[in-house]
Amino acid sequence: MKRTLAVVSAGLRLPSTTRLLAERIAAAVQDELEQRGTQVEIEYVEVRDHAHDLVNHLMAGYPSPELEQVFSTVTAADGLIAVTPTFTASYNGLFKMFFDCIDDTALTDKPTLIAATGGTGRHSLVLEHALRPVFAYLHAAVTPTAVFAAPEDWGGGASPQGALAARIGRAAGELARAVEQREAPDAADPYDQPVSFVELLQGR
Repeated sequence: MKRTLAVVSAGLRLPSTTRLLAERIAAAVQDELEQRGTQVEIEYVEVRDHAHDLVNHLMAGYPSPELEQVFSTVTAADGLIAVTPTFTASYNGLFKMFFDCIDDTALTDKPTLIAATGGTGRHSLVLEHALRPVFAYLHAAVTPTAVFAAPEDWGGGASPQGALAARIGRAAGELARAVEQREAPDAADPYDQPVSFVELLQGR
């Protein structure tokens, strides 16, 4: 069976430690699933690339075709990895804007791993105080282990024996198990329940 992972990264700079963390987590989840005999396709979404479309969507009330395709990628995936930089002790505005624009039922029961980067380890509570409540509201199935990466994690903790690698491995295992156990989401078929000609003639 083939599974898809959507990876939403809300970093603003290039290169981005947020994207780097997202890639490491995605690779770990892919390894976990492939060890179980499951093929994995990973779709990356850089929120920065859709900033103008997100603002226009909030103003106009409907997404552009490109943004609608991005939303479909996220909502149709078997699992979601959502990573944000920490701004003022919370997620950044682009990250929040992206998930504000997604239908609030689209992530129901979707296996989700949350992660964040920050300038100091003191910001790690952003995961529990800011990100987890957002995805609880969206009814996503968030893994127990979240991943936070501070600058010191990139220095010595990114080795296979490091604390960051250990957190990534634990979280990846949880997401892989949740994705494997979940039934593949059904794509909506607009022709599944066609309106009969009698009802059309009656103006229904």
